[in-house]
Amino acid sequence: MVATHRLLSLLGVLAAVSIGAAQSTTVRIMPLGDSITGSPGCWRALLWRKLQTAKITNTKFVGTLPAQGCGFTYDGANEGHGGILATGIVAKKQLPDWLSQTHPDIVMMHLGTNDVWNAQTPEAILAAFDAMVDWMRASKAGVKILVAQIIPMNPPNCAQCGARVVALNKAIPAWAAGRNTTESPVVVVDCWTGFDTAKDTRDGVHPNDSGNQKLADAWFGPLVRAIQG
Repeated sequence: MVATHRLLSLLGVLAAVSIGAAQSTTVRIMPLGDSITGSPGCWRALLWRKLQTAKITNTKFVGTLPAQGCGFTYDGANEGHGGILATGIVAKKQLPDWLSQTHPDIVMMHLGTNDVWNAQTPEAILAAFDAMVDWMRASKAGVKILVAQIIPMNPPNCAQCGARVVALNKAIPAWAAGRNTTESPVVVVDCWTGFDTAKDTRDGVHPNDSGNQKLADAWFGPLVRAIQG
């Protein structure tokens, strides 16, 4: 009985050590996008703070760009490149270099705004997404990919942009289902619903304070599930 008790105690200790190690494993997260993500992209700061409040601290945000000022210190490395197009990232083969420098476990992608502004079709944008997913999986076979249905836009000099965003967002779920795998899931994040360009942007495109909060809230649940899954 003593030997059995000691064995059970040892197994309990080993299980606790294993659980602790799993919880302490750092998850590397790349926010990938355009100026909505990176200039300054303060929804990322709010999202990081929500993670801290929820006691989810085993994360490291990664990217070749540094944090910008959002009123408090946060883990803000990112790949939010102002003016960038998804189709441009692929044409210039930019993503492989970013991935090789940062090695993300999770990629959070809010892309397509500048593409629709430049009259790229949903088919062309999703073809670019395909190439980026292939690059992500070449970098890490089990990468988890969170893809936004992007926020609406209503800039004064692009009357068709709003409808183009609707068309892109409508096409994203079927595309994501076709690229989803057990090893490397592709999850759609609804950043569209409840977002109002009149109330939640400063210029019809870029989020203001309320828009940043809505984006942080939209990303939080899917990101937590990806971190803990």
